Amino acid sequence: MNIPMSWLKDYVDIASLDIRKFMEDLTMSGTVAEVVNHIGKDIKGVVVGKVLSIEKHPDADKLVVTQIDVGGKTVQIVTGATNVSVGCFVPVALDGAVLHGDLKIKNSKLRGVESQGMLCSIEELGYTRADYPEAPEDGIYLFAEEQELGSCALEILEIREDVVEFELTSNRPDCYSVVGVAREVAATYDKPLKLPEINILEQAEGNINELIDVEIKNAKACPRYIARIVKNVKVGPSPQWLRHRLTTSGIKPINNIVDITNYVMLEFGQPIHAFDYNAIEDKKIIVRNAFENEKITTLDGIERELTESMLVIADSKKALAIAGVMGGEGSKVCENTTTILFESANFNGTNVRVTSKKLGLRTDASSKYEKGLDPNVAIMSVNRCVQLVEMLGIGEVVKGMVDCYPATRNSWEVAYSPERINKLLGTDISKEEMVTFLKRLQIESDGTVAKIPTFRADIQAEADLAEEIARIYGYNNIKSTLAAGTATVGKKTYSQTIEDKIKNTMISVGFSESLHFSFESPKVFDKLNYDKECNFKNAVVISNPLGEDFSIMRTTTLNGILNSLSTNYNRRNEEACLFEVGKVYLPKGDNLQPAEKSKLTIAMYSMNSKAGKDFYYIKGAAQSVLDEFSINVDYSATDKFPWMHPSRTALITSGDTSLGYVGELHPDVSENYEIGAKTYVAVLDVEKMENLADLSCKFEPLPKFPAMARDISMLVKDEITVAELEASIKEKGTKILESIALFDVYKGKQIEEGYKSVSFKISFRAHDRTLTDEEVSAVMNKILKNLEVKNDALLRG
Repeated sequence: MNIPMSWLKDYVDIASLDIRKFMEDLTMSGTVAEVVNHIGKDIKGVVVGKVLSIEKHPDADKLVVTQIDVGGKTVQIVTGATNVSVGCFVPVALDGAVLHGDLKIKNSKLRGVESQGMLCSIEELGYTRADYPEAPEDGIYLFAEEQELGSCALEILEIREDVVEFELTSNRPDCYSVVGVAREVAATYDKPLKLPEINILEQAEGNINELIDVEIKNAKACPRYIARIVKNVKVGPSPQWLRHRLTTSGIKPINNIVDITNYVMLEFGQPIHAFDYNAIEDKKIIVRNAFENEKITTLDGIERELTESMLVIADSKKALAIAGVMGGEGSKVCENTTTILFESANFNGTNVRVTSKKLGLRTDASSKYEKGLDPNVAIMSVNRCVQLVEMLGIGEVVKGMVDCYPATRNSWEVAYSPERINKLLGTDISKEEMVTFLKRLQIESDGTVAKIPTFRADIQAEADLAEEIARIYGYNNIKSTLAAGTATVGKKTYSQTIEDKIKNTMISVGFSESLHFSFESPKVFDKLNYDKECNFKNAVVISNPLGEDFSIMRTTTLNGILNSLSTNYNRRNEEACLFEVGKVYLPKGDNLQPAEKSKLTIAMYSMNSKAGKDFYYIKGAAQSVLDEFSINVDYSATDKFPWMHPSRTALITSGDTSLGYVGELHPDVSENYEIGAKTYVAVLDVEKMENLADLSCKFEPLPKFPAMARDISMLVKDEITVAELEASIKEKGTKILESIALFDVYKGKQIEEGYKSVSFKISFRAHDRTLTDEEVSAVMNKILKNLEVKNDALLRG
């Protein structure tokens, strides 16, 4: 935002400040002053002169020789200007002067006649007729009134000006105005803020309530709407001071009415719009949403089609303006306008921003509204607007105003603790000082509670107050200190440690890690042979998926890893051994946040039958992970997983806890994934393993006494599992049982049909003595008896 310093000085006494020091101080207090533009700085040596005489040039028909009084002396200047007459006051560039474009003026001779300077047009001073409409199209600028001879013409024309460009943040819409920045300047230097006094004569006949009716149909999009009416309007050029302030702020002057609305928008940050009162049907203003496909021709002459989400200002028959964006062509102020309705309204910032973006139409007004304006500024701004109308003598204000304000915005309170703020800032500011700093920002406080003015919507919490106190106290006054606190050693969480151990173990047994998407297609349930009643089919559906193939959150990790095996198989890799530690996402009631469960998935195939990559290999890999966490498990045959082979799958349990399963993939599923070799899969619940894991290290001394071993072979029925036999041995093995090792399972001609021979090596040891044959034999007899009773086992000779 560009602000001329002369305008800013009207509100805060900073005339004695150096411009560079001013910019540095404002930047340090939080209002960043980026650049200063010294307008007219390079122009010098131009004074006011009075034409004393005009004579024809002796050797040039189009030139004249003038005698100019420049205060205390007379200079002779040759010129070709035709609009100069005796007695007029003109800007004169004397010998050594510099004009716009670095044009240097020196004494010279024109067709043999000495010329001691140059008479200046407004263009030669760096401006155009848009800035100074009273200037001739082709000629010397003439002062309308008598001026002091020899005085600086640049100061009279207000050509010299320092304009500061401020870089403002979007959360401070109150600063997007001259008054807003002046408020910050006053707080920075602890100086009083001198706001303009607004007094209105209201000399026009009638009362506004008899002339206009206002109705707000969407109070959420339009929290406040104020209307004032001015009669006997005289539309024309603005005075030079008003044009100058608009021009130096970056706005082109148009006419006095439009210029006043722009001036007030710059001054208070509140956009004002002027309607031709006679263009309003039935003298009724309706703030409503546009009708679908409703059209309006805006001030830029373009017909625009509106949608129902857009807010418009309308009369009883048509839309007059797009709220907060731009007015309509049909109600604009022109030279024939005699009565004006000034609108000062507050519109919802989000609605204005969306409307502006949809229409591809961004204006000065929309850029301010979209940041969120204080509705309480609207009344001050419209009153300032009609005051300027009276000051310029271009209209008479009708008594009263229409002010529709359904929900008043009031100040709010924020509690704070000086101790906490000092701890946060690393300062030692007293409570009284904090109260003073906040008061400079127009925030009233008793030391514990601050009353926030409505124009500071950005202050909502104690931390916001801490920032305000810090910037007024001065960031450069806050001493640098070392960070305080207790040093801690960073380490991984328990879950991360478990996951790392899983991955390291899997890699150590020859498996490679793979990663897969959490998004899947519902079609995977059919590929995996899931039953209609399967709980896994109840998945979280993504509301904005990338496509059908990524439309649900996965409830099983099998699809991703089987796709990876399929890719390897179809690229003729002889074998692939993969694992993944990943999450599944299970819906839980009406809660949008699904339950996340971490799973270890192991999968492999091998086309080399001699490689030994079979059921026992993947079972061994899963067992390696369980052994890493000292989890004792049992394996039992199961057929409850329809995607697994019904007679080659084992359930993995630890006590009453089901940890997962391991086995051969169902041939139909392998075919669905185009894997032409036997595929083996194991799935373990990581969270359950976390709960059962024992990561403590236990050390035992080497045994001092020898072990005694016994080998036994027995005939059992085929359906009896090795695990059942081991359980029977452990049950009667007493404390001296050290280990059980299966070393043979045999079925053949010597074995009766339906039976098998199972052989174990059983080791016994005592830690305090050498065992005797009698002790071991007694325990062995108990074991054999238990095997016979529980498992119908027959000892082979």
